[in-house]
Amino acid sequence: MAKKQVAEKELEAKTAELQGADARLNQKETIESEADSVSIEQIKSQLATPSADFDWDADDKVFGNYNDEDRKKFEAMYTDTFNQITQGEIISGTVVSINNKDVVLNVGFKSDGLVSASEFRDLPELKIGDSVDVFVEAPEDANGQLILSRKRAKTQRSWETINAALDNDTIINGFVKSRTKGGLIVDIMGVEAFLPGSQIDIKPIRDYDIYVGKTMEFKVVKINHEFKNVVVSHKVLIEDDLESQKVEIVSKLEKGQVLEGTVKNITDFGVFIDLGGVDGLLHITDISWGRIEHPKEVLALDQKINVVVLDFDDEKKRIALGLKQLTAHPWENLDTAIQVGSKVKGKIVTVADYGAFLEIIPGVEGLIHVSEMSWSQNLRSPQEFLKVGDEIEAEVLTLDRDERKMSLGIKQLTQDPWGGVAEKYPVGSKHQAVVKNMTNFGVFVEIEEGIDGLIHISDLSWSKKINHPNEFTKVGDTLDVVVLELDVDNRKLSLGHKQLEENPWDTFETVFTLDSIHQGTVIKVTDKGAVIALPYGVEGFVPTKHMAKEDGSVLKAEETADFKIIEFNKDAKRIVVSHARIWEEAKAEVVAEERAAKKKDAKAASSAVKKVKDSVEKSTLGDLDVLAQLKSQMEGEEKKAKG
Repeated sequence: MAKKQVAEKELEAKTAELQGADARLNQKETIESEADSVSIEQIKSQLATPSADFDWDADDKVFGNYNDEDRKKFEAMYTDTFNQITQGEIISGTVVSINNKDVVLNVGFKSDGLVSASEFRDLPELKIGDSVDVFVEAPEDANGQLILSRKRAKTQRSWETINAALDNDTIINGFVKSRTKGGLIVDIMGVEAFLPGSQIDIKPIRDYDIYVGKTMEFKVVKINHEFKNVVVSHKVLIEDDLESQKVEIVSKLEKGQVLEGTVKNITDFGVFIDLGGVDGLLHITDISWGRIEHPKEVLALDQKINVVVLDFDDEKKRIALGLKQLTAHPWENLDTAIQVGSKVKGKIVTVADYGAFLEIIPGVEGLIHVSEMSWSQNLRSPQEFLKVGDEIEAEVLTLDRDERKMSLGIKQLTQDPWGGVAEKYPVGSKHQAVVKNMTNFGVFVEIEEGIDGLIHISDLSWSKKINHPNEFTKVGDTLDVVVLELDVDNRKLSLGHKQLEENPWDTFETVFTLDSIHQGTVIKVTDKGAVIALPYGVEGFVPTKHMAKEDGSVLKAEETADFKIIEFNKDAKRIVVSHARIWEEAKAEVVAEERAAKKKDAKAASSAVKKVKDSVEKSTLGDLDVLAQLKSQMEGEEKKAKG
């Protein structure tokens, strides 16, 4: 819009100039025409009487005609009256005219410069005669107009100032324009700079918006000339101010000294306190005499508190602070009436694997060991009895005020069930019990709360061989038991389950006699043999070499066959059987019978031969033919018997 107005003005000026030129040309032509008809003398006579010192012949005296040397001298004097203007430089100009659209500046050039009024919005009090800096974009455009820009002058001046601030480590002012991701945008004399969130203050900033619209001091920490990026910091100014304070504080630091500080940061393990330029750590265990889960239960950010210096390293870079140490220890205020045997009330603050801590008053706690939670000898988890937050009553078992230690018990608040156990559970009495735990050697059961007993693995069953109690029962099952032994002093109760029935092995001894044959089923095959299920629920064992069948194969799982008892041990509840021996012995008997029959036939033939021989000796020569025939017959039978 401004350019259009400038062009219109230039057009009007050119038109007026052309019109004036035409008028002068016409006037000249008229004068020349008249001059042709009028002599010089006539002209002189028509003019006013000249001054006495006016020389009409000056032209003849070469007035105004300069030599080359003078001409150059006068041209140099004329040129020096104008400023030398170069494109891209910043010059100073004086305001000669102001309107709603433009500001006209005199920069000492052949022509004045025109700058849009919008570039002077930051100077609402601008008036004629004021001096401002402008940037020369072009000494002359196509229309011969000088092109100036105040905006570019401001930007270039700003960059020069910013670079100088970085080089000289000086402080500059900036206006916080807006918030952006990770920090703030700062306007420094028209140049936008980035202020990271970590460089705003020495303490973490939770709300960046409170800085928007403020003018602050900064230091330039980084410039990227390629991308025109500027990074500034306000934190370094604060650190510089605090460094002197820090040196003074650290130099006077002593253990036991009480200082005022501000909560700077809160973590799970403690609180960082700003002591005026130097930070100290207030550990969670030093915040309160009572047990707390998190520091935020007691303290808040930016809260001012008094703390005591507990310790620091040689260089005083790590400072340990305390808050609870400013008050007396709660143990000193513990009621003197509380003694061993006293009943106390409190709240469970911690539950561990070995027990729970009961807080009687803030800072005074007692340990309830898991063994003091129940009369039961079967150790259980404390979580089965108590949880954090429970308010309970307990009895003081031990108390050491000097060491500030106390042990408590809750089972003592109920009657000891072992007090009348001898009358209630005599040897031989039968009861029901609940399985609570199992081990390799037996089962722990509970007859009633606080009365536990052990069933040894050998007392679970008469007939079954049990490798682990979980093959027989499981936790939570109810078993019928009989009291085998009772030791009141040591609180031990020996129980049995199989004793509820007669020992079947007395009967089995008469049934499974040696060499007796019984039908059984292979229930499990191992490397050494197989387990056989025999009648009456009894199990036997067959070694591998006794598993062979008559056809050469071997017995397999779930296969049923006859078995011969080859070993019976009542005390060890062991029965060893054999399948192979049945058919092997049967086969041996057949072979023995055949051998006996052959032996019998051979003996009969031998007797017959002997009789014949005896007869031959008594026979006559006439019977020789008959005897010869008989002898042949007997020899044939003998060969047959041997063959």
